[in-house]
Amino acid sequence: MTTESLIAGALLGVHAGDSLGASLEFMSFGQVREAYPDGLREIVGGGPFDWPAGHATDDTDLTRAVLLAYLEPGADLVATAGQHMLHWFDGNWPGRTPGSRPVDVGGATATGLTRFRSSRDWRRAGAGAGSAGNGSLMRCIPTALARADVEPAQRAREAAAISSITHDDARCVQACVAYTEIVVALLAGESAQEAAGAGVLAMQKARPADGAAAVELAIGQGLQIDLTRAVVKGDAGLAHGGTGYVLDSLSLAVAALVDPRPAVESLVDVTRLGGDTDTNGAIAGGLLGARDGLSAWPGSWTERLQFDAEFRAAASTFAAHYRSAT
Repeated sequence: MTTESLIAGALLGVHAGDSLGASLEFMSFGQVREAYPDGLREIVGGGPFDWPAGHATDDTDLTRAVLLAYLEPGADLVATAGQHMLHWFDGNWPGRTPGSRPVDVGGATATGLTRFRSSRDWRRAGAGAGSAGNGSLMRCIPTALARADVEPAQRAREAAAISSITHDDARCVQACVAYTEIVVALLAGESAQEAAGAGVLAMQKARPADGAAAVELAIGQGLQIDLTRAVVKGDAGLAHGGTGYVLDSLSLAVAALVDPRPAVESLVDVTRLGGDTDTNGAIAGGLLGARDGLSAWPGSWTERLQFDAEFRAAASTFAAHYRSAT
């Protein structure tokens, strides 16, 4: 499988998981089961914000904000990513009515971007310790895709800084570092289990940094979750039930990654559990796409995704860079 296919699969996996889950956001497991006994298997839009089918929510939009920073880096990559996020937050975003602010903004994201607007310094932004939502994990995959050829320490610094613009809690920061290393391992052709191990190793090397041990435990929990059984019970055994806690989302994504079934089946089951379905879907979708490539996603899904063509073009750019570097 080509690197370009894996990169495109990862980006469109985030987008597809976001768009699939957006229809089910905030629903309980029982409500999802009643509405879709076999799980939602097409991208249909709707949900609490009445999304058009395939339209980006904050998960894909903020992933795109980081992606654009890597495609057009300035003197300060992190500041460029933060500026793109501010454009989105303030309603100055392509594809939106000018001045129309996004309808779905997480609390930590809003706090962090408001602070970043004032300081323009990621070290003085962020929502602070204790705000451990999944809002930076959902958008961190571009660092892995654009920096697969650099030293892990550089990737870790960039992933940590970009997370800290909004989510500077140590668990969020280290989750982004671990997720990035898992994706890089998948791009290198490692198995799902080996890639998860790369995330664990990154945390072992990060110790005694705050958050590293907790993230390592979350990866280990994900390796123990059987998604098919979790869907039967309606419970994956997560600390907060998959409602937005960063380590719950990481565990679910790892569970999807090591699930031996096709990517679509795993992703459908992640969203069937209810809760923060769009973000959990986006985070899991990124890993599944990096594992199985572009062909993992049905054409009936990708043809509806708002940034399908743009994300494929970005994948081509990153793959060309990766080939030249290696």
